[in-house]
Amino acid sequence: MPSTPTRLRDLIRQIRAARTAAEERAVVNKECAYIRASFREEDSQWRCRNVAKLLYIHMLGYPAHFGQLECLNLIASPRFTDKRIGYLGAMLLLDERQDIHVLITNSLKNDLNNPVQFIVGLALCTLGAIASPEMSRDLASEVERLLKSTNAYLRKKAALCAFRIIGKVPELMEMFLPATRSLISDKNHGVLITGVTLIIEMCERSPDTLIHFKKVVPSLVRILKNLIMAGYSPEHDVSGVSDPFLQVKILRLLRVLGHNDAEASEAMNDILAQVATNTETSKNVGNAILYETVLSIMHIKSESGLRVLAVNILGRFLLNSDKNIRYVALNTLLRTVHADNSAVQRHRATILECLKDPDVSIKRRALELSFALINGSNIRVMMKELLAFLEKSDAEFKAQCSSGIVSATERFSPNRRWHVDTLLRVLIAAGNFLRDDVVSNTIQIISESASLQGYAVGQLWRAPLAQVASWCLGEYGDSLINGHTNASEQEEPVIAGEDEVVDFIQGILSSSQSTIVTKQYALTALTKLSTRFSVTVGRIEDIVTSFGTHLNVELQQRGIEYAQLFTKHVALRPAIMERIPPMEHKTSHQGLTNGSSGGNGFSNGDDDMLMDDLNSFTTTSITSHSAPATKDSNSLLNLLGGLDNFDNGPAPMVTSSKASTAPSASNLDLLDLLGGLDLSGSTTLSSAPPPITTPTGSTSSSLVNNNLANLLSSPTTQMSAAIPPSSNFLIDGFLGTAPTPPPKLQNVTAYDKNGLRVDFSFDRPVDNPNLVIVTLTASSSYGSTLCDFLFQAAVPKTFQLQMMPASSTVINSGIPVTQVMRILNPTRAVLKMRIKLSFSRDGIAIQDQDEVKNLPSALWQ
Repeated sequence: MPSTPTRLRDLIRQIRAARTAAEERAVVNKECAYIRASFREEDSQWRCRNVAKLLYIHMLGYPAHFGQLECLNLIASPRFTDKRIGYLGAMLLLDERQDIHVLITNSLKNDLNNPVQFIVGLALCTLGAIASPEMSRDLASEVERLLKSTNAYLRKKAALCAFRIIGKVPELMEMFLPATRSLISDKNHGVLITGVTLIIEMCERSPDTLIHFKKVVPSLVRILKNLIMAGYSPEHDVSGVSDPFLQVKILRLLRVLGHNDAEASEAMNDILAQVATNTETSKNVGNAILYETVLSIMHIKSESGLRVLAVNILGRFLLNSDKNIRYVALNTLLRTVHADNSAVQRHRATILECLKDPDVSIKRRALELSFALINGSNIRVMMKELLAFLEKSDAEFKAQCSSGIVSATERFSPNRRWHVDTLLRVLIAAGNFLRDDVVSNTIQIISESASLQGYAVGQLWRAPLAQVASWCLGEYGDSLINGHTNASEQEEPVIAGEDEVVDFIQGILSSSQSTIVTKQYALTALTKLSTRFSVTVGRIEDIVTSFGTHLNVELQQRGIEYAQLFTKHVALRPAIMERIPPMEHKTSHQGLTNGSSGGNGFSNGDDDMLMDDLNSFTTTSITSHSAPATKDSNSLLNLLGGLDNFDNGPAPMVTSSKASTAPSASNLDLLDLLGGLDLSGSTTLSSAPPPITTPTGSTSSSLVNNNLANLLSSPTTQMSAAIPPSSNFLIDGFLGTAPTPPPKLQNVTAYDKNGLRVDFSFDRPVDNPNLVIVTLTASSSYGSTLCDFLFQAAVPKTFQLQMMPASSTVINSGIPVTQVMRILNPTRAVLKMRIKLSFSRDGIAIQDQDEVKNLPSALWQ
């Protein structure tokens, strides 16, 4: 080993000269071997140089942990140069998880009392960097003593060290409180900056400390005023601004102290206005101060004029050529637009201009801000710009932009015709990037407006929109034949023949670019047109029948079932395929969900589904506390027992008896098909397991037909035959008077068939007399194992039902399954419940439904 080790600069030169990673590793390994040998020989002469080289090797990513003890030896050295490298090594090679911290604590305590200020500064920096909670408690008193030192250099270092200690051990804050307030009156700018930083940390961690420091607001205002009014100071000048770092720190502290405090805010209003008007904006230094000023103005209880001034500053930022400044301005405006919308509206043109910026981040923020500015008075102007942006934007913006436009038009649309036109333009411009429910919302709006149905069909006839056009043609395609398309005065009415309409839909069905869902729309529309057209019925029947052999199971099933409406059930086709009633928006539901609120509150269901228009039913499905509630559109027909083999369609559209006073013969036939179902009542359906999902965009017309065709063609029609025609087998007795049950809340056997026994036990919380907790216990009465257990329940709409997940889906002999239901009865009415159960026994699937008639009437008495 040579007597003199390689110098650090020579090692750096050798490593940089390496042309490959292998050469670099060879140089590093050779040097590390030399350093290890030197450490073993306890060569104290070159220890400082060897540790310095080891730190450089560590910075390159190579292991250097073997030098930790050598760092402690350097720290214990009396020389400043050795201590500097030793403390630097401690900060780089040690962390608070190392047991070696116990050894370094004593060295730190000795150096904190060293007469040399630079050694004390090294110890303070190291303590702030690597302090553990234990080390902080041991040395906090030394740091507090140095906060009161007459040396400004040490006060500055001690304040930063106290900042780190408070972060590790917040309860030590009270120790530093008396000394911290004196830092605000210090003349040294470095001490002022560190003192303000320490006070901000204290105020954010303790409300009591925040109240304590509100007294220093006048002092902070005076310091800030002196900074902006002071002349040129070469010691603190940065690009013509006096100490911008201190100004920014003071503005940040004022923002913390003035939040939700009218008195403190009033004391700082004038100085904030002076800073906003007197700061030079030609340099980034001034822009940084203005940005902090704006944040402070918007965060405190400032005057309205001051807020307008802050928004105008952000408006000037939008005109800046620096992309970062423009992005910061948009981001800040987005956070403040709800606080002062009218002030931000003045810069609407500039914000819309940012949509043309080539920077993706700026465009995204400008788009979000544009949607936040939309209101009833500017909806037309804003939509014109946003639609132009949507048509020219990249694919990554189309989904966000189209979704925002749809939401804005729903809230601020001036009239239905403009609303429909806007939605059609969105559908054309966004294409496949649309949100899933936009098609459903468009169809719903068209169905609600009888005066616009013909107009919409005429517009869609010209537009390349397969799904919406198919649905509208299926419902209102006869208006094309009659020329009743309600065109405007500038447009000629659209007239098309039956063959043209059929050709159009057949083109969708035969196109390789059409998705399966789109073909479902088209096939259902074609079947519906067979009841509105007269010349092309035979051709429609041939097209529909051909889908009975389609490769897709869904289309094949529709083709077979629809074909039966042309042959086996011709008389029922007009009633089944009649127009769907207007699908009005529902403002509230009576279902109980447990979505983001954690399942603690009662809330309405999801209104996004197109088929959520059961005029007599509200359908809700609950899975668990952690999963959001999802609409189970098939729960109604599941309870009917007719959808077991068709589980990918939304709920059917059932016309309420209140909708018309004189139902036609075809409507009576439809009700007869459902077994005399009285639709005047309302129920809430609930199921704990995950709901049956539906394909996006399926039309209500298609699924009415499919579900009813299932009832016609599937073996479940035997169930209808087994029920007396006059009975209401789904909600029979829900609105009637129940027999008087025993007054005690005794257990009830809800079901005991097919080897399954289900018992209900009841518990009523004392603090909520309207709530009953029902515990369901399911057991095997034959001693065999039951698999795939699923329990569903329906209660009247006046009740609110929440079901928790079952403890298991497998019922073993002697080991029952439990499930909890929470039933809220605000009207304290008599409870009625219909249940549906499904399970497997010995490989045989069993499904059954029943009504629980022996529920205690004393539940809410």
